[in-house]
Amino acid sequence: MSDNRRISFRNPADESFSTKLVLVALSLAFLAFFLFLPLVSVFVEAFREGWGTYEEALVEPDAWAAIQLTLTVAAIAVPLNLVFGLAASWAIAKFEFKGKAFLITLIDLPFSISPVISGLVYVLLFGSGSLLGPWLKSYGIEILFAVPGIVLATVFVTFPFVARELIPLMQDQGTGDEEAALSLGASGWQTFWYVTLPNIKWGLLYGVLLCNARAMGEFGAVSVVSGRIRGLTNTMPLHVEILYNEYNMVAAFAVASLLALLALVTLALKTFLELRFGAGAAGGRH
Repeated sequence: MSDNRRISFRNPADESFSTKLVLVALSLAFLAFFLFLPLVSVFVEAFREGWGTYEEALVEPDAWAAIQLTLTVAAIAVPLNLVFGLAASWAIAKFEFKGKAFLITLIDLPFSISPVISGLVYVLLFGSGSLLGPWLKSYGIEILFAVPGIVLATVFVTFPFVARELIPLMQDQGTGDEEAALSLGASGWQTFWYVTLPNIKWGLLYGVLLCNARAMGEFGAVSVVSGRIRGLTNTMPLHVEILYNEYNMVAAFAVASLLALLALVTLALKTFLELRFGAGAAGGRH
């Protein structure tokens, strides 16, 4: 005997108005308490003694050196990761070769290792008790407690961002466009410049943006290899910690507000790129 009863499925989105209101209120309350209020407090404390004190805290020699070093490290690390991310994602998405899975695992390695551990790795490689450290020092090359060590640590913790943004995008696009360009007589470089790069430009910019944000805000790995020398190897996050430990709250919050401002700019650009990248991806699928 057959059962002719019809089974109706409820749309999960058809919730009552009160349920939706409670969920939205809880979400907004959580964001306000854990995100909005701390962010506002940073700027309130930074400007507590006026604009003059705020400006003085930023142009103070040690703070200015920390700002310059942070921007310098980011300016070196981000282009290196851009080149690596492009090469790795192109190889993984467009070609089949032995060891592809292992390469993907290596790219994901910084996500699974504490930044402090990655900094300690460089201490073991280039420290005074290692083989490389004394040999490099004999040629006048300083890695630890100098800019090269900070750059290496920053590159390590940030190199997955560009590659991880491009790999799924390029895999989704396939190799059809490149094969068509090559069949029409385009060279490998022309194919990359005029076909591959335009197809991934928004994803590339998105990955670079995330990489830059992490590079400027990195603390753990840099704190291990920098030596925290004021005016020489202190980045902005390290300088904030030193000022805070010295109970120089206004100066600490002033530098922290600059980092927060950079984070807000990054967030705005990220939202813009998500809209453009999403629209471009949707257009490419139709």
